Amino acid sequence: MHAMDSSISSHEPSKEKKKKKQIAIIGAGISGILACKHVIEKGFDPLLFESRNGIGGVWSTNTIDSTKLQSPKDYFQFSDFPWPDSVSETFPDHNQVADYITSYALHFDIFSRIKFNNKVIGIEYCNSSIIDEDDMSNWDKWGGTGEAFSTNGKWNILVQNILNPMDAPKVYEVDFVILCIGKFSDLPNMPYFPLNNNNNNNNNKYVFKGEVIHSMDYGAMDKIEAAKFTENKRVTVVGFQKSALDIAAQIAKNNGVKYPCTLVFRRVNWAGSEDLVKFTFKNLNRFSEMMIHKPGEGLIHWILAILLSPLRWIFSKFVEWYLKWSYPLKKYDMVPDHSFLKQIYSCMFMVLPRGFYERVKEGSLILKKSRALLGFYENGLILDDTLLPHLETDIVIFATGYKSDGKISNIFTSIDFKKCIIGSSAPFYRECIHPRIPQLAILGYSESPATLFTFEMRSKWISHFLAGKFKLPPIIEMEENVRKWEENARRYSCENYKRACVGVQLQIYGNDQLCSDIGCNPRRKKWFFQELFSPYQPKDYANL
Repeated sequence: MHAMDSSISSHEPSKEKKKKKQIAIIGAGISGILACKHVIEKGFDPLLFESRNGIGGVWSTNTIDSTKLQSPKDYFQFSDFPWPDSVSETFPDHNQVADYITSYALHFDIFSRIKFNNKVIGIEYCNSSIIDEDDMSNWDKWGGTGEAFSTNGKWNILVQNILNPMDAPKVYEVDFVILCIGKFSDLPNMPYFPLNNNNNNNNNKYVFKGEVIHSMDYGAMDKIEAAKFTENKRVTVVGFQKSALDIAAQIAKNNGVKYPCTLVFRRVNWAGSEDLVKFTFKNLNRFSEMMIHKPGEGLIHWILAILLSPLRWIFSKFVEWYLKWSYPLKKYDMVPDHSFLKQIYSCMFMVLPRGFYERVKEGSLILKKSRALLGFYENGLILDDTLLPHLETDIVIFATGYKSDGKISNIFTSIDFKKCIIGSSAPFYRECIHPRIPQLAILGYSESPATLFTFEMRSKWISHFLAGKFKLPPIIEMEENVRKWEENARRYSCENYKRACVGVQLQIYGNDQLCSDIGCNPRRKKWFFQELFSPYQPKDYANL
């Protein structure tokens, strides 16, 4: 990644000018309340819209008992607001996380800024009278100036009051938008099974006698409702990400061996214990990042990455051996066909629910690997399996993720801006700025080993940008930058590449770029060996 050029502003706007600039923050999940807090600290008075009646995003409602942090709490922590002493667990559960987020919002008086039950149904960029869309496409600099605010245009925010749906939507005109709508909600990714050539509906879910829902629907139920929904029913969960494992384990626990839960998946992923996750995080330091090639690296770093790469291979093989030793993976044909490192490069490692393989052993949880789902028939699912093509079931729960790009693109009224999101596989600049969408930042989209850590660093960076601390480089340089980051990510994650993934092995390097932009020292430790071998945590950036 190229270092920021000499576009640092010599002075920040006055408080009076900041108050005149209106900022809209859409979404009151973790990224939204972080953005609000840091923008307020810079002297702005933002509008924060939230479609629900509470904060916390995906942590606000959850019925799955085994859902907890996937990273140690020291890495999932606000830099200036530590966890309370009452939370002694290394991996707090979803209720503790929700309480922690609420306490943070109360402490920094975020609630008074939130317009609850106000859903943003569209945003539109309105050019000034002398600027047209052709001019925008020819801009050399972001927004025409490279600065956060521009006289070339504003955003119109169309907001619907959920409690009064018959009222006409309100329009708010703002100078800058911070989009914090997340990616794990609202727009589920459900598989589509086309009808066959004979117009036979056997492949269509509507011929299935049972229930078909998404994990989002299951998670929206309260615990009693969820338990009754699956009680004395044969349930099939489709998927092998964290939500699939959690839901399958909980249903197996509730229903027992009489009504076993079946987990259907196409591909196995590595999943480990909390102890392994702690061990991995402790080894995420500058030394471990020397083993990885970086975008725009110099000759010395390139040589170091080559020389140290065997250590990376040894670490991956050690973890794989440990997991095969700890769990009966071979017995149940659950050994993945890819390396451990390739998976975590794609932000896909997860903690296995406790007692998972014990439930498999007792028979309350059945593991079923299938090349593909071909559709539904009257009594269940049709699998691409010559031995058992038909799987009888009463309920199918698709834990198959979300259409995150579609969710973001749908909020834009402009076709061109929709294409910017959907029509590219490149990551965003600094994981939050699209080079072709002016006066807007996107937070809460990129995944990482510790999402709060990632969101907070970028919310700080955005707040400094809004305060005039620096300008963005020319559009062509930003596009070249994200192209190099994409090439580098594909080098390690291969077919598992995700545009929205802050690589586990380059988190410190990415934070270094943010610090350099802001104009502060990226080296946050006091001593050389500590700087090289100690892991970086949110508290290291408390005064950024």
